[in-house]
Amino acid sequence: MPWANVFGVTGHGLWRVLVVLCITEITSWGVLYYAFPVLAPSIAADTGWPVSTVTAAFSGGLIVSAVAGIGVGRVLDRHGPRWVMTAGSVLAVPAVVLVATARTLPVFVAGWLLAGLAQSATLYPPAFAALTRWWGTDRVRALTVLTMVAGLASTVFAPTAAALLGVTDWRGTYLVLAVVLAVVTIPLHLVGLRGAWPEPEPAPPADDGTADDRTAAQVARSRAFVLVVAMVSLGAFVSFAVPVNQVPLLIERGLSTDAAAWALGLSGIGQVLGRLGYARLASRTGPRGRAGIVLGLLAATTGLLGVLPGPAFLLVVVAMATGAARGVMTLLQATVLSDRWPTGFYGRLGGVLSAPVMIAIAVGPWAGSALAGLLGGYPPVFAVLAGIAVVAAVLSAGTAPRPVVPGGISAARTPRS
Repeated sequence: MPWANVFGVTGHGLWRVLVVLCITEITSWGVLYYAFPVLAPSIAADTGWPVSTVTAAFSGGLIVSAVAGIGVGRVLDRHGPRWVMTAGSVLAVPAVVLVATARTLPVFVAGWLLAGLAQSATLYPPAFAALTRWWGTDRVRALTVLTMVAGLASTVFAPTAAALLGVTDWRGTYLVLAVVLAVVTIPLHLVGLRGAWPEPEPAPPADDGTADDRTAAQVARSRAFVLVVAMVSLGAFVSFAVPVNQVPLLIERGLSTDAAAWALGLSGIGQVLGRLGYARLASRTGPRGRAGIVLGLLAATTGLLGVLPGPAFLLVVVAMATGAARGVMTLLQATVLSDRWPTGFYGRLGGVLSAPVMIAIAVGPWAGSALAGLLGGYPPVFAVLAGIAVVAAVLSAGTAPRPVVPGGISAARTPRS
C-alpha cells in the first residue's frame, strides 16, 4: 500500500486522482501545446504574421510558464493541487479564446502569455507534485502511467486539430478546443482532486545513511541541486530538439516526407515502450547511476541517428530507440527531486527546476533549425545534441546531496578537530 494512504487520499481515491490527471494532462497538453504546431502555418497565412513571429508568441508563453512555475510550486507544497490546477484550467479557457479571436499581434501575444500562466498550473509540474505526494513510495508506478497516457496527447490532438481545420479555420478550431478544455479539465480538477494533502515524506538517506534536514531554500542553493537543474535542463533541451528536427534529418537521408513522418510517429511508440521499463530501472539503480544511464542512452541514440546513413528501416528503428530514451527522460525529470530530497519540497524545488527546463523546451526546436543553417545540414546538429547529452550525463555524477551534520554544515566541509 502506498505510504501516502496513511495521511491523504486512500484506496480507490488514489486511482481516481491518477485517472483524473491522465485525462486532464492529455487534454491540457493537447490544447495548450500540441495543437499549435498544426495550426501555426494557417495562423501565419491568415494573419500575414511571419511563422517565426507566431512561434515566438507561443514560446513567450512557455517562458511565462517557466517563471510563474516557481510561485505555483510554493502554493502546491502548502495547499495541494486541487485549487491550483482548477484555477489554471479556468484561466486557460479565456487565454485560448483570446488567441482565437486576436485581430492584432499584441492581442495574440497577450493570449499566449496568459496561456503560459495557465500552463504553469496545469501541465506536468503540478501533476507530478500531486502524484509524488499522494502516491508516496509507489509514485514511480503512478508517474509511469501518467506519462504514458499523457504522451498520447500529440497522437490525439494533432489529428483532431487537423480535422477541425478541414471543417473550419484556425480560429474556429481553437474556439472548439477551448470548449473541450473547459468541459473536461475544470470539473475534473475541481471534483477529482479533492482529498487531504498528506504530510511529506522525510528526505531519502544520503549515500552514508545520514539524513538531510536542510530547508528548501538551503537545498536550492546546494551544489547538488544546481547540477540537477543543469543536468535536467540539458536533457530536456536535447529531448525536445530531437523530434522537431528529426523529420528534416531523415528527409536529408533520402526518406520521403511521409516516411519521415511515420518514423516520428513510431518514435512516440518508442517513448511508451521506454517508460514501461523505467520502474525496473529505478528498482535496480541509484539516483546518480540511473540519471547517467538515461542520459547516456539519449546521447547514444541521438548521435547514432545523426551518423547513420541508412537504410530506411534501420533509421526508423533508431528513431524508435531515440523516442524510448526521450520517454524515460520525462520520468527521470519527474523523480529526480523525490529521489534526493523531501517530498515536502517538491513543489518549490520543482518550480525552480521547471523554469530553465521550460525555457530549454521552448528554445530547443528553434535552436536545432538555427544550427542546421550554421552547420550546413542536420547531421552535424544531431552530433552537437549528442554532445550536450553527454555533458548532462557527466553532470549526473555530482548530483548526490552531501551529508549534513547538525548546524547545517556539509559533512564534506566539517572542520577537523
